[in-house]
Amino acid sequence: MEWREEGIVLGVRRQGETSAVAEIMTRDRGRHLGLVRGGRSRKLQPVLQPGNQVEATWRARLDEHLGFMTVEPVQLRAAHLMESAIGLHGIQLLAAHIRLLPERDPHPRLYDAIQTIVSHLGTPLLAGALMLRFEVMLLEDLGFGLDLEQCAASGRRDDLVYVSPKSGRAVSREAGEPWKDRLLPLPGFLVGADETLDGDGLIEGFRMTRFFLARHVWEPRAIDEPVARNGTLGAIERGLSAR
Repeated sequence: MEWREEGIVLGVRRQGETSAVAEIMTRDRGRHLGLVRGGRSRKLQPVLQPGNQVEATWRARLDEHLGFMTVEPVQLRAAHLMESAIGLHGIQLLAAHIRLLPERDPHPRLYDAIQTIVSHLGTPLLAGALMLRFEVMLLEDLGFGLDLEQCAASGRRDDLVYVSPKSGRAVSREAGEPWKDRLLPLPGFLVGADETLDGDGLIEGFRMTRFFLARHVWEPRAIDEPVARNGTLGAIERGLSAR
């Protein structure tokens, strides 16, 4: 078995004295691991850093084996990402989210989204909006997608400002007014509304995705919210307040 594909380094762990197990996200083969001989060498350590784009070649006798992986640098982003708190926490959060998916299960939309996000982690408002959209897509790929196309009560497709915590469906302002204290705010930019993206909208959006991630993913799996998520959101808020 052999394949060759570009991927984004998510993480690496030590294996023996000189080798390492690399974890990368590829577009067509999903999250994939492989043993990199000499992965702890001076040459390869800088390459096997989270956020870097590499060209990986994976070989194994059987598909279910861990296999051996060789990597060549394509775009070394890690040093730039580590220069800011958003970059440092953001790439860790993306890795934590991707690890919720089955290994070797392709998710091309999420891969493409990561490519976009890592290129904009230096801009707090845009980084936050992209990360929030990523969490919405992640819920969908995990089988818990939100229905934000039309109002659950009236069928309206405009003035959608709430999300039902029970159904995960959008609710219009008029239909949700009597129960607005029980509903989750829905940022307008997520549904294409003519609304200026701001920090308050981002915070409301991340509260919404946190609710559904906790209910459907973290709590059923008995895992905690990633520490990197709080770090990322805190860094985004500090970046916005410094503008």
